[in-house]
Amino acid sequence: MFKKILIANRGEIALRIIRACREMKISTVAVYSQADADSLHVKLADEAVCVGAPSNKDSYLNMPNIISAAMITGADAIHPGYAYFSEQPSFADACEACNLVFIGPQASAIEKMGDKAKAREIMQSAGVPVIPGTKGTVDNEQEAFRTAQKMGYPLLIKAAAGGGGRGIRLVQNEEELAKALKVARAEAESSFGNPNVYIEKYIEDPRHIEFQVLADKHGHYIHLGERECSIQTSRHQKMVEEAPSVALTSSLRQKMGEAAVKAAKAVGYCSAGTVEFLLDKDGNFYFMEMNTRVQVEHPVTEAVTGVDIVREMIRIAADEKLSISQKDVHINGHSIECRITAEDPENGFAPSVGKISNLILPGGLGVRVDSHIYAGYDLPPYYDPLLAKLIVWGRDRNEAIARMTRCLGEFEIGGIKTNIEFHKKIMGNAFFRKGDISTSFLRRRMLSTAA
Repeated sequence: MFKKILIANRGEIALRIIRACREMKISTVAVYSQADADSLHVKLADEAVCVGAPSNKDSYLNMPNIISAAMITGADAIHPGYAYFSEQPSFADACEACNLVFIGPQASAIEKMGDKAKAREIMQSAGVPVIPGTKGTVDNEQEAFRTAQKMGYPLLIKAAAGGGGRGIRLVQNEEELAKALKVARAEAESSFGNPNVYIEKYIEDPRHIEFQVLADKHGHYIHLGERECSIQTSRHQKMVEEAPSVALTSSLRQKMGEAAVKAAKAVGYCSAGTVEFLLDKDGNFYFMEMNTRVQVEHPVTEAVTGVDIVREMIRIAADEKLSISQKDVHINGHSIECRITAEDPENGFAPSVGKISNLILPGGLGVRVDSHIYAGYDLPPYYDPLLAKLIVWGRDRNEAIARMTRCLGEFEIGGIKTNIEFHKKIMGNAFFRKGDISTSFLRRRMLSTAA
């Protein structure tokens, strides 16, 4: 097992990894930007190294400085968390070149799944259902028009190297196609350094269902069931996640779980990962993408399975076998996660920054709060607006909703705007309570009535 791990991240996920390491008696090294000197992950790590100026490119995306920090502190391995370097094969390769273990999948798997067009081809060959669309990327406007004529509208233009909802455009008709193609390519280039896009059929009002997979270096593959992630903004940013999904029967859950494992095997995957599907109104599911990292919403799976996903990632990277088999996985109760962000829903979810004047965290049975903030903390303007993840568990979905509603009522963050009140409205929404949700839920059931 590793003696020291550097965490190449910040915020709540850095804390999550530090806590797992501490329980495993592994020393930790935090990296931080000049703006994050007072962040909680810096205070709780055994060591901390400043890796640059406030901007991401100068600090958390500064590969030479992060690798150097690991080497000078004597770290054995690097855990990238999510975002930043977590899905960059070049970073995994750099770790290997410097005799550092990358706590994540091999670079080849990251590369294959990072190119969404290539991933579609691999899944098709493996027999995993994919959304009808182009086999590869669309290189020009003429090709896009020919594809659209064959496929029909509406359709989606998606960045091949995409993620986080960027580089995606919905096209309703022929008149919109040329502009949407141009904008999607520009956004893909700006966000990912890769302008390539592909086209796929638009699935009307689907549910977003993802399966957590684990795989070790000894050929063992399992899944930990599904998460429902359908409550999203118009920019495909997830707000609420829950496990299990009310939309899945036992038979469908088994089929999707088997498809998720098949997807991981198709790229020789090794680590924790998430296979994401779209589920249509007729019960058909389609591979969307694979996130080759730990997910923001992993705690809801931990809550219903009792499996420590971050701990398993570390054990896998240390060449150990999975601690459980598929027959050991049981779904117990229901869990919901609300992402608490520094955003103002009354102002188009505009970001909010400032000093946190007061903080009251909810608690009680079945309640977990993953957060890096504290009273007096100056929220930097440079990073993701995620403040906290509020996770609750209940014996069933109704109890989980009641518990989440209670917790949101207790949660206070002073000095900045947050989306807590908006989450209260979601929990109280009759359609949400019935489980009648889709990826268009916020637009159709919440924002359309907010005016």
